[in-house]
Amino acid sequence: MRCRLLFSWMIGFSLLFAPTDVVSGVEKLGRGLVALEREDGSVFLSWRLLETDPEDIAFEIRRRGLELALDRATDLTRGQPYQPTNFVDKTAEKDKVYLYDLRKYSRKRMLEPSALLGRVTILLTGRAKPYVSIALKGDYDFQKVGIGDLDGDGVYEYVIKQPNFNTDPYQRPGYWKRSTTTYKLEAYRLDGTMMWRYDMGWSIEAGIWYSPWIVYDVDGDGKAEVYCKAGVGDPREEAGHVKSGPEYLVKIDGQTGEVVAKTDWLSRDGFPSYNYYCRNFLTVAYLDGKKPSLIMQRGTYNVIKIQALDKDFNQIWYWEASQEKAKYRGQGSHGLITADVDGDGRDELVIGAAVLDDNGKGLWTLGMGHPDVCYVADIDPTNPGLEVFYGFETRQKTDGICVVDARTGRKLWAYKEPTRHVHAQGMVGDILAEFPGMEVYAGERDLKKRWLYSAKGRLIEFRETGALSPRPVWWDADSQKEVVLSGAIRDWGGRAIQAVQGRVIAVVDCLGDHREEVITSLKGELRIYSTTVPTSDRRPCLMQDHQYRLGVVAQTMGYYYPAQLGK
Repeated sequence: MRCRLLFSWMIGFSLLFAPTDVVSGVEKLGRGLVALEREDGSVFLSWRLLETDPEDIAFEIRRRGLELALDRATDLTRGQPYQPTNFVDKTAEKDKVYLYDLRKYSRKRMLEPSALLGRVTILLTGRAKPYVSIALKGDYDFQKVGIGDLDGDGVYEYVIKQPNFNTDPYQRPGYWKRSTTTYKLEAYRLDGTMMWRYDMGWSIEAGIWYSPWIVYDVDGDGKAEVYCKAGVGDPREEAGHVKSGPEYLVKIDGQTGEVVAKTDWLSRDGFPSYNYYCRNFLTVAYLDGKKPSLIMQRGTYNVIKIQALDKDFNQIWYWEASQEKAKYRGQGSHGLITADVDGDGRDELVIGAAVLDDNGKGLWTLGMGHPDVCYVADIDPTNPGLEVFYGFETRQKTDGICVVDARTGRKLWAYKEPTRHVHAQGMVGDILAEFPGMEVYAGERDLKKRWLYSAKGRLIEFRETGALSPRPVWWDADSQKEVVLSGAIRDWGGRAIQAVQGRVIAVVDCLGDHREEVITSLKGELRIYSTTVPTSDRRPCLMQDHQYRLGVVAQTMGYYYPAQLGK
């Protein structure tokens, strides 16, 4: 009993522990230390390397058993500088509770204590558990997860939108459904503490296009806020549609869940129908290269309205794709991507088959209509700068799958046969070592066609079956990505590495070293699967890559598009 009580107390302490090595900058991050039990009973420890770390930074790891109050700490790194950002403790024993300290290595360690970077406890049960679990306050699952440091302690919190119900504004039978409940946003600490719940109310229909929201520190106080679309009361018509009433963008305090500011949302005026004006987006961009701005968008398939706001909700610029900008109408995607496509240090907005410059003016448009598949990344390392990979929902006689230069919109290569509806999110990722750059994947929704191409447009595989949106993830010890597919993390081609339970919600580097975690939703539970594969490779935390971080921000609205590195 004494051990169980001590363990419970230490678990709370370790997860709330504020590291001494939180760095200042755009986002403060601690080391994200995590301890996981492996199949062989050993303990896998993993932590972040930060961009501000010197090249020669080294670590030391100390372990203390908690059964005895006077148990002495064991130096697992034996007084030597340890370079990797993960460690396997093979001397741990089953049914024991261990406290691990991560410290910065110091050659003066005999004269002064080395800096404590992180602390974590684990109870070894003899059963491998490659994930961290957060119990939700109810027997429900969730649709989206937003990640941000809500209290400024360098540890990420997790904001979910529940329940997992979705309706589409398209009015063909089987698409739009009357909302049976309201969406709730809930904030959780990593130790399972629920911080607050915000009810979006009946003015927001329960579908992703009605309910954009994001988590990010826009006001610069070191603590992330939550921003979302909001309304007033219950303006539903008899059938359940919301076609009237005021609409707002609201700012929610990340620590309390209270609304602290609001401004008008983009108006419904000028759209031809309910289906078109009910499609809304929200994200963040550094338009001046220095500070974050909020970006609101309304419209995808027809008229498109976009407004940029500063942290106090003052307008920076407004842009509209209407009659005078006919080539930009209907070019929206199912997401809104922030990326510096022209290399000037300021973010542009890739709205789909068109790009807006940081000043709110059109940079280029393909004029091909709406793409379902849209990714911005350094796909082809031989082409300077970034590229965009597209798969078009709109029928195309040719070029329905293509890669274009992100700066100019010039097509680098394209599929030259007709396409009817390239669907869902497809995939980009370096999954095969034998092909330079990243591979790209897309498929037709209703036809038995799946294509995997090299960065240069070489057809690698053609399939008649397969997922339309495999999720790439950095997981094992090599530099290629694996994919989350059919209930497991596996190499491309099928070999399963790690079973995954629940519906995959996000793939993001939120704990441990530079490899990515897989966040899943189960009834009453949020799980964060993290790798237990050791590697000597060490890279800075992916969340410190500007484009990747803002890609994670955008994942709580619209379709889920895995974040891509900008460099």
